[in-house]
Amino acid sequence: MNLQKVKHVAVAGNIGAGKTTLSGFLSKHYNWKVLYEDITINPYLENFYADMSRWSFNLQIYFLNSRFQQVNEIREGEHTVVQDRTIYEDAKIFAPNLYEMGFMEKRDFENYISLFNLMSKFVQAPDLLIYLKADIPTLVDHIQERGRTYEGKINLDYLKKLNRKYNEWIENYDLGNLLVLDINGKDFIKNREDLGEVIEKIDAKLFGLFSE
Repeated sequence: MNLQKVKHVAVAGNIGAGKTTLSGFLSKHYNWKVLYEDITINPYLENFYADMSRWSFNLQIYFLNSRFQQVNEIREGEHTVVQDRTIYEDAKIFAPNLYEMGFMEKRDFENYISLFNLMSKFVQAPDLLIYLKADIPTLVDHIQERGRTYEGKINLDYLKKLNRKYNEWIENYDLGNLLVLDINGKDFIKNREDLGEVIEKIDAKLFGLFSE
């Protein structure tokens, strides 16, 4: 296998699924560059969780712009990159969910989708998408463990609706190669056997995709 053929691996999943943790481990294991989701310097995130109706459109536009820049950086660069969350999740899951829950106005949602549709013409799907599938109790446990102050304001109904949309999106995903990992009962940090099983599955997928 020639891993140089792999340019873009993305890790997808709901809030608390473990995307950032797994992306970091994969970066070290495969010697890939990692692009994390922009949460530390995001100027809207804390405001959003305090008042979703006011800040939903601002937040989604910020993420859309950030993710589009990341995709361009990946394709123009020379290194293999593992990306923490994709541009598709913003448009297929988070923005529609906010609109359906009444946190985003129709005109803003339509404006957002129009912009995404234009951007998507210039976006190439990941060579491999890894989806971390988790039940709500697992997500809640992870969110509580990491203790981010603003995430304490997450509504459980909001999390459930996101999970349903994630599962629907993955069931119909046809943009490229996909690996679904059930991470319920798994702990990549404390149990290296769990991480080893994930690495084996990714190796098998990459060998199948890119072997000559």
